[in-house]
Amino acid sequence: MNRIKTIGFPRQQHEAREVRDFTPELFAFLQGFDVQVVAEETYGSGLGLAADAYRAANQRLTFGTAAQCFAADLVVVLRCPPVSQLALLRKGSALLSMLHFPTRPERVAFCEEAGVNGFAMDQVVDDLGRRLIENLDAVARNGVAVGMGALARNWSDFAAPSRGPLRVLVLGAGAVGAHALRWAVQYGDPEVRRLQTSRGVAGVEVIAVDVELTTDVDYVTKTLPTVDLLVDATQRRDTSVPVIRNAWLELMPKHAVIVDLAADPYDASTTPPRTKGVEGIPHGNLDQHVFEPADPAWDKLGPGVPTAARRTACSCYSWPGIRPLESSRSYGNQLQPVLRALIEQSPEGLSVTGGRMAERAVARSSHRAFRKGRA
Repeated sequence: MNRIKTIGFPRQQHEAREVRDFTPELFAFLQGFDVQVVAEETYGSGLGLAADAYRAANQRLTFGTAAQCFAADLVVVLRCPPVSQLALLRKGSALLSMLHFPTRPERVAFCEEAGVNGFAMDQVVDDLGRRLIENLDAVARNGVAVGMGALARNWSDFAAPSRGPLRVLVLGAGAVGAHALRWAVQYGDPEVRRLQTSRGVAGVEVIAVDVELTTDVDYVTKTLPTVDLLVDATQRRDTSVPVIRNAWLELMPKHAVIVDLAADPYDASTTPPRTKGVEGIPHGNLDQHVFEPADPAWDKLGPGVPTAARRTACSCYSWPGIRPLESSRSYGNQLQPVLRALIEQSPEGLSVTGGRMAERAVARSSHRAFRKGRA
């Protein structure tokens, strides 16, 4: 077995507001293992943390270039690196990242062809199928808060005591949908809820629908005219088929806002092309995640994406990243048992049967396990 002797932590910053660095607590955890750690120069600067904080946490840590980080036995990075950086990975090395194998088959193919052991953070699940590395509460909290903020700007009756209940439709009744429901009744922010209550404003009515009901066209088209906030929290098996057709957005009130928590991207290179759950809305990032109907981003989606019907849309591929320090610390804590399993057992020594639960969970997250499950 190829034991992990070096771990690389490259940075990922493709937008001005993007921060993907882990906090010193994770490096302090690694101090307990016989591994050399290399972090990319300026690591932690986006969090306002100095290099000395990382050196103090781990005496075996050094700072180096991105190429040196990618040359390590194990590369750990929250956001999946672009193809140009994936090419820096050594054959036989391991990559631990948010790889999203079900919707990114090209990443599975890369790992297999390059001889890289790919482990998807988003696929690390316990024996009951529950995700162990996730910040779904932050996804819902931040997305709903941004959506409610946009709705407050769009809708003159948002804070009016005379209005009826604020109506929210959540598409998807899974984990993200459950968090979205909880945050929606609080307007995404308990302070906003307290302020609304003090004004005598009516509360929030939330309807959550499961995947079967989202495919009932009659139900959806009759419900949309009553919706003030539409939240997409679906997890589609077929990302080429939208849940909400673009034309249906015209049924919604003019002030209505769409919140995209699913964050599925467009991809015209596949056959059939991949689309968002709510067809035609822009795909946002940490620099811009609110798109008014007149925003040029709608027109840049390409001729194959219908965008004629528009409502204010809120979309971000990384909602937790809006609060980067909180998000990085949470992910780092969840990664500790995963890193322990990889270091102590090696990427090749992990098995989906036997061993500790964390070891089985990590084994299930590998690209090889994913391929075997789809075979």
